[in-house]
Amino acid sequence: MTRSLTQKWQPLEKGDLVDLVAPGYAAHEDHLRQGIQVLESWGLRVRLPEDLIQPFEFHAHTDDKRFAFLDRALRARDSKAVWCVRGGYGANRLMPALLKKKAPAQAKMFIGISDNTTLHFLLNQKWKWASLHGPIVERLGTGTLPADFVEELRALVFGEQPEVRFADLQPMNKAAEKKSKIQAMVVGGNLTTMQSLIGTAVHPRLKDRILFLEDIGERGYRLDRMLEHFAQAGVFAGCKAVVLGHFIGGNEPGKADVSYVDFALRRFAQGMKIPVYQGLEVGHGERQRTLPFGTNATLFKNELLVNAGHA
Repeated sequence: MTRSLTQKWQPLEKGDLVDLVAPGYAAHEDHLRQGIQVLESWGLRVRLPEDLIQPFEFHAHTDDKRFAFLDRALRARDSKAVWCVRGGYGANRLMPALLKKKAPAQAKMFIGISDNTTLHFLLNQKWKWASLHGPIVERLGTGTLPADFVEELRALVFGEQPEVRFADLQPMNKAAEKKSKIQAMVVGGNLTTMQSLIGTAVHPRLKDRILFLEDIGERGYRLDRMLEHFAQAGVFAGCKAVVLGHFIGGNEPGKADVSYVDFALRRFAQGMKIPVYQGLEVGHGERQRTLPFGTNATLFKNELLVNAGHA
């Protein structure tokens, strides 16, 4: 078994304080309020800074303000979790300032998806923290997440569930059909966001890792171009396997029934020498489950078992 990261987060308990952050886009006011109500119904206290969201062009606030809120939340000694209210572009603009700071002594639970992939990689690679690729607060507030997925998320953050099991994965190439068992940590996130990390201080290091990828609204040729960029840049070097989650949208303009997304993903898989699987219920789709990052995981032919990541 691959050695787990040493910095695991502490499970939540009723009465614990959760800090909300907005590294990218502003959240929908009603959905944010309703999402907070969900967390409060679990017995948690939620801290929402009064001026967390003051729309600034295409961000939730200025770079300085968004960084200040994020840094304060990550270091706050009175809270046990940092939960993103939304994804959307902006987190990468905070990375240089965050890299100048030392990691806090105690790892803290961090939850987010989409553009927050930037922060997952920084926390996983630089700070050696485990993290959760899971529903943002706004999504909890829409009421569209299946009840069993909401319960799974609650059980995970409260430490009641030690692992997450994903069944019915489909092998996409010969390497996946032949491989019977892979043990490694899971890392990854949004493909488009991950591409923006190439060549930066948090350039994806995938040696001895299982890579998870998902995306939304990207046409087939764009996915093909990004994946080819990864290959030519050597990003896949040493990677144990790739597991694909949701790739939704991306139809051709003016052709609602035409999409080359599946073609791009199949061509990618068939060109890879390492196992590639699809079918993970993780990403931007309606059936959005929580996937722990930076923890021990075992990948069988059609099943992924991932340690929750809590201490």
